[in-house]
Amino acid sequence: MSEEGFVKAASLSELEEDTPLRVELGGVPVSLVRTEGEVFAINDICSHANVSLSEGDVDECSIECWLHGSRFDLRTGKPSGLPATRPVPVYPVKIEGDDVLVSVTQES
Repeated sequence: MSEEGFVKAASLSELEEDTPLRVELGGVPVSLVRTEGEVFAINDICSHANVSLSEGDVDECSIECWLHGSRFDLRTGKPSGLPATRPVPVYPVKIEGDDVLVSVTQES
């Protein structure tokens, strides 16, 4: 494990624009999203229903849960539409060369 709990989650070249990638880091399910020139890491489990957010659609810096349509801001994890009312954790991301590093020990 590197400084501040950052670990390699994926390679930048593995991430397609607006296509979530599910990874597991230290037992934590994380959805990595490359969109609008940035990479975001958000907890992969919808706060409304126990389903994977990485199976949803990405649009304008948010991810939509495929089951009931709740949307979550990739920067803050806050829901922007019902039925979800609770945010999901987001995690700090660092890019070093082609490596995407994420710290699941600290939420942003």
